[in-house]
Amino acid sequence: MLPGLAAARGCSWSSVCRLRLRGCRERPEWQNLVTLRSSSHVIRCGHPYLRALSPVKSYSTNVQKGQGSQTLRVEKVPSFDETAENIGAELKAPLIKQEPLQVRVKAVLKKREYGPKYTQNNFITGVRAINEFCLKSSDLEQLRKIRRRSPHEDTESFTVYLRSDVEAKSLEVWGSPEALAREKKLRKEAEIEYRERLFRNQKILREYRDFLGNTKPRSRTTSVFFKGPGKVVMVAICINGLNCFFKFLAWIYTGSASMFSEAIHSLSDTCNQGLLAVGISKSVQTPDPTHPYGFSNMRYIASLISGVGIFMMGAGLSWYHGIMGLLNPQPMESLLWAYCILAGSLASEGATLLVAVNELRRSARAKGMSFYKYVMESRDPSTNVILLEDTAAVLGVTIAATCMGLTSITGNPLYDSLGSLGVGTLLGMVSAFLIYTNTEALLGRSIQPEQVQRLTELLENDPSVRAIHDVKATDLGLGKVRFKAEVDFDGRVVTRSYLEKQDFDQMLQEIQEVKTPEELETFMLKHGENIIDTLGAEVDRLEKELKKRNPEVRHVDLEIL
Repeated sequence: MLPGLAAARGCSWSSVCRLRLRGCRERPEWQNLVTLRSSSHVIRCGHPYLRALSPVKSYSTNVQKGQGSQTLRVEKVPSFDETAENIGAELKAPLIKQEPLQVRVKAVLKKREYGPKYTQNNFITGVRAINEFCLKSSDLEQLRKIRRRSPHEDTESFTVYLRSDVEAKSLEVWGSPEALAREKKLRKEAEIEYRERLFRNQKILREYRDFLGNTKPRSRTTSVFFKGPGKVVMVAICINGLNCFFKFLAWIYTGSASMFSEAIHSLSDTCNQGLLAVGISKSVQTPDPTHPYGFSNMRYIASLISGVGIFMMGAGLSWYHGIMGLLNPQPMESLLWAYCILAGSLASEGATLLVAVNELRRSARAKGMSFYKYVMESRDPSTNVILLEDTAAVLGVTIAATCMGLTSITGNPLYDSLGSLGVGTLLGMVSAFLIYTNTEALLGRSIQPEQVQRLTELLENDPSVRAIHDVKATDLGLGKVRFKAEVDFDGRVVTRSYLEKQDFDQMLQEIQEVKTPEELETFMLKHGENIIDTLGAEVDRLEKELKKRNPEVRHVDLEIL
């Protein structure tokens, strides 16, 4: 019927097919899809009924040579019913043979909301339980005890308690949170009263010991003055005290401005060295909760105050007396005794300077540093102060003797006043250097780059460490170093370290028993917590290794990335 319709309208059947195909291509994408049997192409069709075109049938004429006749060959075109049957068969048969689809369903655990109640599963020590919740040791015996890895070096493990158990026990003992709060307040007041009584009792005990005599052996604080910087300071105090006394006698006798400056110089040195002795005795005290890193910086503080004292007492008074001598020159008496005292001062100050130099050289060799660098970085502040003060004293005696000699030769007292100004300027330079170096040390100075490199290489060469970042090594004084670094651990090595201590047969059995997401969660939580404990043990091992290889490292802070 369709070919006849095409012939009636004056067009070929093939042109009709091309028009229909072009019309289908111009249809929107939302229209149905129809498949040609002769190929795997998909054609969009806009007819409301689902249609499919059978293979195109063509009409042609064959002209046989030699016969002069034409034979019309017509191919059979299927009817509409046959086309419908073919469409149904094609729709039932799959276009491409495909494997059956496998749909994976992802098991998702229920999301947990971690609120404040979850922190009740935290652990607290027995001391905190007794202090914060007003319990007794007998109350803790009834609670669950958990052994955990100790953060301290002297113990392997220690006992902790669940915070929720402790809170429940405290409510059971005291009845209500209000009653617990009242008890805490009463205990706080009792603690303050106890400390006051303890202070009074210690004062009475000191008075009792002073009256009857103290038979206890010498403490560590006293022993520090028999060696090292303490010995240098004590020698300097004795020598400068004697020099100060004799210089004041010479100034009273002669009235020399230079001698007055030298007397003030020796007085300031004696006071500053006494301050250094206090700083040394304070620096060796053991750490307490208020000062967890100890009192080693007291040496730098004492040296800083000493520098300020030299500037104010030594330089200030010397400049003042020199300026007054220039404005109001006074005649001087015989300078013979002044010369004798200056000569004795030069010898004694030189001896103290030699003691300080020897001590600094010994300390510099122990640190592997040059003498100059050790002094400039003020690694030993107490001995450094003695060195600079005695050096200034020797130079000051030389300046004073020179100016006094010029005054004796010329009879002009202005030279003596200029000597006082010269000594004051010298003391000002020494005080400025001491203030600068000790301020740098108190601000938190890093150790030598070579030492930092050795510590970093020790960590990086460990198989459990991937990388080291943000390394800080601070000098705390007295040869103590605090080391801090961000450590990127290799999780595979840490996990292997944990697996080496496990029973693989038992672990495989546990894995085979896992069938549900809840069982998988329980398995992972169990071993995940143990792996975290293994990581903590690795941190402890690295800290001990750092302290063992480098004795000056006293505090190590390794933070995990």
